[in-house]
Amino acid sequence: MKSLRTYAIPFTGLKLGKHEFDYVITDAFFDEFEYSLVKKANLQCKVELEKQETMLILNFHITGDIQLTCDKCLADYPQQVDIKEQQIAKFSDEPVDEDEEVIALTKNDHEINIAGLIYEYINVAAPFIATCGNEGNTPYCDKDMLDRLTKLSAGDEQPEQQIDPRWDALKNIK
Repeated sequence: MKSLRTYAIPFTGLKLGKHEFDYVITDAFFDEFEYSLVKKANLQCKVELEKQETMLILNFHITGDIQLTCDKCLADYPQQVDIKEQQIAKFSDEPVDEDEEVIALTKNDHEINIAGLIYEYINVAAPFIATCGNEGNTPYCDKDMLDRLTKLSAGDEQPEQQIDPRWDALKNIK
């Protein structure tokens, strides 16, 4: 988790107004998270922090590609992402309701770590069903795997149906 210290923004020394931070997110970032959907990535993250008297407004813009596995042909392929999100952090001594999507910062806090937010935004942006594109038409698609799946799903190898002669005897009963 030491490498995630890079994503801690010390806000106490910042003047009121907007400040920009740039991060490069690679495989090492996702290695810090044990059960991540995304393991490989090449992303650029721009964070615009607007410091106000009572709150921080964080605007995230994450672009680049993440490496996913196609659910159809099991080939690895790059998925383009363009993520724009906003997070608000309020300075408050009182706990904030869990229903609100606001981070509470106390007087003792002097920095905000955005690694968890970046991680969530990227994983949520990954498609629920990952496909590498038009079947067999992209350079990443595994055509051999698609052919095998088609062959198995078409039922080319159906065993001959043999009917037990005892059932035929039951058809004659009326």
